[in-house]
Amino acid sequence: MESEKKETLNFIEHIVEEDLASGKHEAIHTRFPPEPNGHLHIGHAKSICLNFGLAERYNGKCNLRFDDTNPEKEDTEYVEAIKEDIKWLGFEWEDREFFASDYFERLYDFAVRLIEKGSAYVDDLSQEAFNELKGTPTQPGRESPFRNRSVEENKSLFDEMKAGKFGNGEKVLRAKIDMSSPNMHMRDPILYRIKHVPHHRTGDAWCIYPTYDFAHGQSDSIEGITHSLCTLEFEVHRPLYEWLIEELGIFPSRQIEFARLNLSYTIVSKRKLLELVEGKYVSGWDDPRMPTISGIRRRGYTPGSIKKFADVVGVARRDGIIDVALLEHAVREDLNKKANRVMGILDPVKLIITNWPEEREELLEATNNPEDESAGTRELPFTRELYIDRADFKEDPPSPRKWFRLGPDREVRLKYAYIVKCTGFKKNGAGEIEEIYAEYDPETKSGQDTSGKKVKGTLGWVSAKHGVNAEVRLYDRLFKTENLNDIEDDFKNHLHESSLQVNQKAILEPSLSSAQVGDQFQFERVGYFIVDPDSVANHLVFNRTITLRDTWAKKTGQ
Repeated sequence: MESEKKETLNFIEHIVEEDLASGKHEAIHTRFPPEPNGHLHIGHAKSICLNFGLAERYNGKCNLRFDDTNPEKEDTEYVEAIKEDIKWLGFEWEDREFFASDYFERLYDFAVRLIEKGSAYVDDLSQEAFNELKGTPTQPGRESPFRNRSVEENKSLFDEMKAGKFGNGEKVLRAKIDMSSPNMHMRDPILYRIKHVPHHRTGDAWCIYPTYDFAHGQSDSIEGITHSLCTLEFEVHRPLYEWLIEELGIFPSRQIEFARLNLSYTIVSKRKLLELVEGKYVSGWDDPRMPTISGIRRRGYTPGSIKKFADVVGVARRDGIIDVALLEHAVREDLNKKANRVMGILDPVKLIITNWPEEREELLEATNNPEDESAGTRELPFTRELYIDRADFKEDPPSPRKWFRLGPDREVRLKYAYIVKCTGFKKNGAGEIEEIYAEYDPETKSGQDTSGKKVKGTLGWVSAKHGVNAEVRLYDRLFKTENLNDIEDDFKNHLHESSLQVNQKAILEPSLSSAQVGDQFQFERVGYFIVDPDSVANHLVFNRTITLRDTWAKKTGQ
């Protein structure tokens, strides 16, 4: 059984188990380190599940640490949004909420220690001038003329940088490593730069800020992080991560890289998502078309489906593109178990039961969720005038073998109700069908049918008298191009023009009149929907979470 268990472990779990078994660590300690410069997206959700999930699985701890070293782009609003996203996914960090800015004084001391060792120097070159010396991956670079300043001069200049005596870009602190290294990140990288910009937590206390490469590893070490999990783009940064730890002689956190989550038809770049928000291509970070956690939450994706998706995708060593249909499949599977079924008619046309008395109303029992008996039942009012979906009727339908819905002289069952037979229809001046006429068979009541009739078609319906008007927002994929990683033009050229269609004519069953923001339903034969926060009294707004058609299940034969 032990060997079977090990076969199911991913490579990070193998490392963790080896470290625990060898006694290298008594317990594991991970961290999720977002930059508070935007909202988290589905790729971050995978990282959240990985870091917090490992800590849970191996009885360890996971910190939430905000890497807030770039004050121009960071904001407390993003901090709060990130915390909300993580809690929504079902993870807690207890009292372990930290910020890189908590360590600014200690990071400064680390930098001074490097200067004293002769491992860092203050450089006067602009970035452009240094780039001319830096060389290429196949050609060694040349040293800055300021590289061999004395320790005393470097300490003095660094103190003056901290005191605000220089302007932005006038000086930087660089690590003194190897200008001929094949790894360009090891060619005297910047550790500190001058930014006369207020910080969202420290205000004007600092005008020099550590770079991400310097702050990240040292923050890991300060917190005793045993396994620092990063995506593959940080693999080339690992030698610098390890060099700094060794030079400083501090706790040896280990950086491990895994493949980032790339989804088809999806952008997972915070910078590009910000561009969509600022350019008004979407309504905000939480637009239901956005792959942000706040966006997919508003659209109706569930925490359980995201966790299941992350588990199925797993942890890989190489980048690839995951079919977004797999994510959609996970959402459908989760909602299929949880969402109550209701009747929702998006394109209504009136159906009049001509042999049903005008004043008669009958309450019919409907099942809330066939996947969950505990969900119980509800009552639907059946009246003479109903609405059905326009697509469920054809004036000249195909043969009965190809058309199981309503047409002249055709019979169908109205779900939870009776079998009806179409006897005619009426068009308006534009030639559109505005009323359909039918007769019901009183012996065919659902659950009590004594007629012996067999019909293949079953239609949804809503009482015209009791139906609830609603606005329904039909969301589709935001992009029309499958692989957005390979495009050479502006990614915004690939936006899907019909990613949002607003339906103002939907009519829903009366039970939905009391629906609350966040309630989720399956509109039978239509799709899954959630009540949007834009809903107000007497005006419900529903977002389509996802259609019923499951392309992933069809592709895989599930």
